Amino acid sequence: MAVLASCGRQNDNKIEKQIITYQKQVVTLNRKITDLQQNLDTQKNEAQTVGGRKVSVRTQEIEPRIFRHFFEASAELESIHEAFISPEVSGQVVKVLVNEGQYVEKGQLLAQLETDMVENSIREVKTSLELASFTYKKQNALWEKHIGSELQYLQAKTQMESLQNKLQSLQTQYDKSFIKSPIKGYVEAIDLKKGELAIPGVRFIHVVNLEKLYVNAQISESYLPVLHKGDSVDIRFPAFPKIHMRKPIHRIGNVINNTSRSIEVQLIINNPKQVLKPNLLARLRINDYTNPKAIVVPSYVLREDIQGYYLYVAVKKQSHLIAQKRYVKEGKSSQNLTEILEGLKAGETIITQGFNNVLDGSPLSVFK
Repeated sequence: MAVLASCGRQNDNKIEKQIITYQKQVVTLNRKITDLQQNLDTQKNEAQTVGGRKVSVRTQEIEPRIFRHFFEASAELESIHEAFISPEVSGQVVKVLVNEGQYVEKGQLLAQLETDMVENSIREVKTSLELASFTYKKQNALWEKHIGSELQYLQAKTQMESLQNKLQSLQTQYDKSFIKSPIKGYVEAIDLKKGELAIPGVRFIHVVNLEKLYVNAQISESYLPVLHKGDSVDIRFPAFPKIHMRKPIHRIGNVINNTSRSIEVQLIINNPKQVLKPNLLARLRINDYTNPKAIVVPSYVLREDIQGYYLYVAVKKQSHLIAQKRYVKEGKSSQNLTEILEGLKAGETIITQGFNNVLDGSPLSVFK
């Protein structure tokens, strides 16, 4: 076993040495390629200079400007005012007075449950209450004249008040048999038909109002430092490309989703034509970075080689204008623009057209 382990370590060391050797060769080859490319560029440039040829280019002077970076997030719409209506008392459905898709007002009667038993009970209690009220009045009159016992007076009063409470309870039960809409909106669904049993806690009718909607988005926790209540957000809808809104953030959640590592961001929008519907997909465009005095170039002028990103700057050399290859450190990009953090400063002139035809040191001819 010891012999096998020793052999394994020797093989590992041999492979590691080969890897290190190849890595050194790659570094050497990259350095040679860079030197050869520079020599080639110099030779081509000298040939152009000797021949008197100038490369026609278009340029742009760099000036500090405001730069904003945005990120996008998906969102869904949710109705602010929505009612899943179930009865407060059990009963058989005797009438459904609306249809799916119908617009209803707040307080409008939607359906009626069976009330025969409640009505009979109300009539019986009213009859008993009339007698109890008459008895109480008689006992009260006698008690005021100090005739009769206090017990008889209190019994009559208690009987009357008990029947009054029972009547009130039955009347409330009767009123709850008439199901009304708590909001104005459209009847989205009716789950029960005439003759079926309606039960408290089980949805009977769904009413939705479309005048105002929530826009709910789940956004990565990494953006939490740049999100603030009141920040303006651009909202677009893939299904309705012509609709564009800009609204402030209404609410930022207080709990991060442990599974998706995201937090809820909510906006409120008006929907006057009511073409937008709950659960419709939306796209949010949120500003996460702003530099009021940024050095910005068109993204397409940036090129890359093994040393990094570079562009061409037009500089004066004696009385001639030549191209200078300039390596830069790029920042964020947005809307076809890229912020330059290092390697370029205000007042310098970059080549924006014709840069594919120039080399480092190429003579230039600027056209308007």
